[in-house]
Amino acid sequence: MAPRGVAIPDLRERLFDAAERIVARDGASALTSRAITGEAGCAKGVLHTHFGGVDAFVAELVLDRFARTAREAAKLPARAGRDTVAGNLMGVALSLLNSLDPGVVGLAMTSHATSRTLREAMAAGAPGFASIQDALTGYLDAELRLGRLADGTDTAAIALALVGTVHHLLMTGWAGVPDPREQTERLVALLVSR
Repeated sequence: MAPRGVAIPDLRERLFDAAERIVARDGASALTSRAITGEAGCAKGVLHTHFGGVDAFVAELVLDRFARTAREAAKLPARAGRDTVAGNLMGVALSLLNSLDPGVVGLAMTSHATSRTLREAMAAGAPGFASIQDALTGYLDAELRLGRLADGTDTAAIALALVGTVHHLLMTGWAGVPDPREQTERLVALLVSR
């Protein structure tokens, strides 16, 4: 543990990573302030000091992971004309699918305080599904101009269908359901078939 009064480098990321490990290993019900700080090797009060509590922490974790995926999606239009359209779309879809454990998403949706914080942040412009969808539309528009998609392709509808499906898979991902990667691959193949 860091000595008192000494800043802990990359504290947010350490806590976020610790929370994800706990949820993956022990399930969402094990995600407590004490468990997170213990897993991260930090003082017990650090999470409350920096985030105000577990609900605010989970909201920040979700926003951070969606922003990470949005940054990746924003790079996609520059990839137009390279690799395959389906492969490029799958890269972003998988990044979003893997951005959060379904247990973390479940926590975010079942906590009124967390879901309210997420809605308010996204309404204020925090990157999320809408920015990912916009980046996909921009990419598909570029591919359409290059002739790699059929004339008349509704790029906005493809982006909406893909982001909406991945959003659904994130919300319903638990053991025993069909593999979300396989479902996404089938959807992408259908969406970009000529």
